[in-house]
Amino acid sequence: MTAPAPFRARRRFGQNFLTDRGIIARIVEALAPEVGDNLVEIGPGHAALTEPVLKKAGALRAIELDRDLAALLRSNPALQGLTVVEDDALKVDFSAFGSNLRVFGNLPYNITSPLLFHLLPQRGIRDLHFMLQKEVVQRLCAAPGGGDYGRLTITVGFYAQATLLFEVPPECFYPRPKVTSAVVRLVPRPLSEQERSCATELSDLTQAAFSARRKTLRNALKAFFTPAQLELSGVDPALRPEQLPPELYYHLAAVLKARRPGNITSASSQEPNYA
Repeated sequence: MTAPAPFRARRRFGQNFLTDRGIIARIVEALAPEVGDNLVEIGPGHAALTEPVLKKAGALRAIELDRDLAALLRSNPALQGLTVVEDDALKVDFSAFGSNLRVFGNLPYNITSPLLFHLLPQRGIRDLHFMLQKEVVQRLCAAPGGGDYGRLTITVGFYAQATLLFEVPPECFYPRPKVTSAVVRLVPRPLSEQERSCATELSDLTQAAFSARRKTLRNALKAFFTPAQLELSGVDPALRPEQLPPELYYHLAAVLKARRPGNITSASSQEPNYA
């Protein structure tokens, strides 16, 4: 059953409101909110997810950029226990909300990658449940060797384990998007400070590798390693970038980090593009 959307969607915010009650129930079931959970929703919209989650958890923060929607949420008597944060999620310091954070939402597709890479390095997050474009979720969850496997897979996998939960067709939204969506669960990995410090090197390596997918690693990574050095790290130089598993990319990043004098970062990692 589908509920009507009472508010006009704004294209500049990338708004597609989830209206299907069956899908809403499945997301709430997957999230499994409980009283005492430290929950933050990104982009609550008309409270399609907000209200059922709030009923189970009793309290919830919601980050909403659209000031008209934020006012609507604050004035809704059914949303007792909701704290509305009127801000851009890309600029929010989520660590300010405390530890053991559970983040969820139907994300605007035009900010998916920037938002993921704003969130994932932050400490104190227990899990994330997001509605994303299906193709993006497939890339997040891809195995080595396929066309979906790439820089996004490896870099997100550095921070979190991704699991595709279920797909959501376009007719479950208003207005209907042109693509199928999917719900993904991301569970952060327990990274040490030493591992976190290799993020720049991982960015540099994956950018070089996947800018030259048709080349072998011998050629794609020649700016960083000789074939002999790759072999010493357990990497076959004859492999193509999409054939190397994430764990070996992480290992190469650590090796490169250790070799860099003064740990100088390269310009390529300042504003990475994980497409």
